[in-house]
Amino acid sequence: MARRFVYSRWDGTQRGFDLDADVLFDQLTDEIIHHGDVGAALRRLMERGMQTPDGRTMPGLAEMRERLRQRREEIQDSGDLEGPLADAARELADILDEERHAIDRAVADATRSGDERRESTARSAADERMMQLDLLPDDLAGRLRDLASYDFESQEAAQRFEELQNRLRSELLQQVVDQVSDDMASTTPEDMARVKDMLSALNEMIERRDAGEDPEFDDFMDRFGDMFPDDPQNLDELLESIARRMAAAQALMNSMSQAQREQLQRLSQQFMDDMDLQWQLDRLSSSLRAEFGSMNWEASYEMDGDTSLSLGEGIDAMAEMGRLDELQGMLDAATSPADLAEIDPERVRDLLGDDASAALEQLSRLTEQLIEAGLVDRVEGRLELSPRGLRAIGSNALRDLFSGLRRDQLGQHPLPTLGQGHELAHDTKPYEFGDPFNLDLHRTIRNAIGRSGGGTPVRLRPEDFEVERTEHLTRAATVLMVDLSMSMPMRGNFLPAKKVAMALHSLITSQFPHDFIGLVGFSETAREITAAQLPEVSWDYVYGTNMHHGFTLARRMLDRQQGTKQIIMITDGEPTAHITESGDVYFDYPPAPQTLEATLREVLRCTKSGIRINTFVLDATASLDAFIDRMTQMNGGRAFHTTNDELGGYVLVDFVERRRRLSRRRAG
Repeated sequence: MARRFVYSRWDGTQRGFDLDADVLFDQLTDEIIHHGDVGAALRRLMERGMQTPDGRTMPGLAEMRERLRQRREEIQDSGDLEGPLADAARELADILDEERHAIDRAVADATRSGDERRESTARSAADERMMQLDLLPDDLAGRLRDLASYDFESQEAAQRFEELQNRLRSELLQQVVDQVSDDMASTTPEDMARVKDMLSALNEMIERRDAGEDPEFDDFMDRFGDMFPDDPQNLDELLESIARRMAAAQALMNSMSQAQREQLQRLSQQFMDDMDLQWQLDRLSSSLRAEFGSMNWEASYEMDGDTSLSLGEGIDAMAEMGRLDELQGMLDAATSPADLAEIDPERVRDLLGDDASAALEQLSRLTEQLIEAGLVDRVEGRLELSPRGLRAIGSNALRDLFSGLRRDQLGQHPLPTLGQGHELAHDTKPYEFGDPFNLDLHRTIRNAIGRSGGGTPVRLRPEDFEVERTEHLTRAATVLMVDLSMSMPMRGNFLPAKKVAMALHSLITSQFPHDFIGLVGFSETAREITAAQLPEVSWDYVYGTNMHHGFTLARRMLDRQQGTKQIIMITDGEPTAHITESGDVYFDYPPAPQTLEATLREVLRCTKSGIRINTFVLDATASLDAFIDRMTQMNGGRAFHTTNDELGGYVLVDFVERRRRLSRRRAG
């Protein structure tokens, strides 16, 4: 029975394809080449994120931090913390205005009655009430306290005052509840009695755990589990959830002004006369501070939105700010992909979205994926490229440079004379008399079937035969000299130059295995670089461009080789250093005459040894041009003036074309 498949548009919620190790390594190539450190390259990839094969961008830590910053701004703009107290103060002022108007109306009514005794009594009562109102404290808590015993003239004002007191009492009691759970909305006396029982049982459970006894968590959840809709699975999860709420409540207090804190504390004392409830809260807070001290107990936040937040909304805002701060700290502390595995992906999903959570999971597996693929080894706690990784990074560099070439820069240039050799040309030709009988059986049989049709037996004729072409063997020896002086990274030339070195090494070792490739780095002095050392090579923090020493090492390396010989030099500076007869380094800028002379003498030695020097010049100056002209005239090599973004194409095209010319001459 045929399978049926259903396709739908990707909406961002489905899990995408995981990136395999080779795709990840492709994106690490430039970082490893530039910095020579696998660990540093992984950290940079973590920061910038990754590209999926279908072109989507997986966010890195930098983008995640930016999302955290934007979310903080949204919360800060969502409201202000003066809300409950400011709204209550404004409402109380309106109630007092209504009361004063009622007092004035009572006096006016008594006056209009013509009853002098009534008028006198009304004025006396009005004076007493007005004096009480005038002597009220300025603060909200003090006014509420004194008005509790005040005899209102206005029944409407008295009713509104009672409602205001009840609402404030309810909000303050709800604040107690909100410190424990974000989903308990009822604050009746019965509810508060149960909250107090829950707090007492919770404190007892902590004491049992600390004493090494069974905390009896399941029994606790059987009694009070409905108060915790997030359904904690053990005591640790329960305490962590409550600690976040209590830390957020403390952050709310910290974020208020000193006057606001004092008002709230005084109101709490007036409306919450249950000392046992406060004692249980204080016990729990002390225990959780000791256990979860890293939470935002001491934090404070600027809230400057236009909307007034209730105390519960303020705690919710502080709790989310605390979670954002905690995630920010984890991201900042991550120095390797393994560190990211400690971050809860669900928390990231809640705060930053599905794509950030998926990216974090992918990033956390980077190191192990590369190790399992055999691209990276862990050696004494340090990540190093494996032999396969060394080959892969060179191959990636070669692919990147060739993919950037125009078709007309590197086209098809067939070798006209083909004959017996040892290297397959990966091509076939009709057999001719005298050809080696290296029969390509697949193409030969296909020719016979195409001629006579299908069926068996297949009968072969001489004209069906196709044989494999082979290239004539030629041998070339190349030393690549790369400038490692400080000017190279300062001008953005180091990465392109090192990438060329790795690509050229990969090209020669894979396509021309009989050839020799040597590597020399030069700055104040020169040094030979092995293939294994190449990925870790970096620029030198010294002054000096010692071509003289570089040519000396390159010549000695090539003297031990057979075939045609060449030096490819990549530089952006003129020679400013040389090795003296005593073996010391002499440096001067502008170039001293003795440095130029020593360098040209070494060029002459290379010329006499049959070594051609081809120079690729970056950011040429007039004096550098003049020196390169003298050198090429003396040596017979060539000079190419290029930019760092075109360097790879110039070097590879020139090498391949020269290699083909050698093959043509040998074949001829």
